[in-house]
Amino acid sequence: MKAIVQDVYGSPSVLRLAEVPPPQVGDDEVLVRVAAAGVDAGVWHMTAGLPYLVRVMGLGLRTPRTRVRGTDFAGTVEAVGAGVTSVKPGDEVYGSCDPLGDGSFAELARTRQDRVAAKPANLSFEQAAAAPVSGVTALQAVRDSGALQPGQTVLVTGAGGGVGTFAVQIAKALGAVEVTAVCGGAKVELVRSLGADFVINYADKDFTEGAHQYDLIVDTAGRRAITQVRRALTPRGTLVIVGGEGGDRLLGGFDRQMVRAPALSLVSEQQFRPLVARVTGADLQALRLLIEAGKVTPVVDRVLPLAQAAEALRYAHAGLAKGKVVLSVAAGEGGA
Repeated sequence: MKAIVQDVYGSPSVLRLAEVPPPQVGDDEVLVRVAAAGVDAGVWHMTAGLPYLVRVMGLGLRTPRTRVRGTDFAGTVEAVGAGVTSVKPGDEVYGSCDPLGDGSFAELARTRQDRVAAKPANLSFEQAAAAPVSGVTALQAVRDSGALQPGQTVLVTGAGGGVGTFAVQIAKALGAVEVTAVCGGAKVELVRSLGADFVINYADKDFTEGAHQYDLIVDTAGRRAITQVRRALTPRGTLVIVGGEGGDRLLGGFDRQMVRAPALSLVSEQQFRPLVARVTGADLQALRLLIEAGKVTPVVDRVLPLAQAAEALRYAHAGLAKGKVVLSVAAGEGGA
């Protein structure tokens, strides 16, 4: 089968299209013929091998332990293991591969049955492929880590990106009385169209210096000091820190997430909660219901062929994408 592989860590240019053996499914696994694959921030970290912490966590110290990149997918079930009961061959599904295993930038992808669910009926494969990692991350940030209650106020940073576009919509769907979105000027109109009550262009205004405070801040941008962001929280508000961007090459933003945030929570009535999301079948089902009800719609900036995975990753990592970038893995689009 055709797949995007890497043999060394580095910039997106290390990615290349190659012929590789198809994966074999175990008892609890599902084999999916991939129609489309989403490009998320985690793919860049795995490609670069940065921060170095991700290598120690199982990615591979000197070279990648697994070759095929990609996480999100949407497609059709090709085969299932003997223990799989949730889906069957022919089902249209969406889901996520194990971040430390072979991925979704391929004609066939393997995953456990608890990381896959029925594709939302009202979405194309390309739209559905944009949803698993970013949509579930936003859902867990707002509903679980943020414990949003109806009538509360929410601010979302990085609101024009993959997780941010979902977080704005999910906050409104779960009863936020007011959602304020922070993004760059090029994404203001998009974010407003998603239902944000107020939109702040970060080039024009610093939300941490105003008088307004929020019950919940979902910080998907991940680079600003917690001591600054907390100024915009109510006295008992919650800051949910999504992702590990910024920082040094050793720990990246994980120092901010895993050390500084928990330490501050011990000495403050405000809560600082790091989120390392995990895609589950149950949350994919919950997300599907929100999508099919018309309360959440994935935002797809552009769809590129599988062979242009490196270009897609460069574009997404530069922060240019409005929502998500998706790779089409349809027959005949692999290219040479």
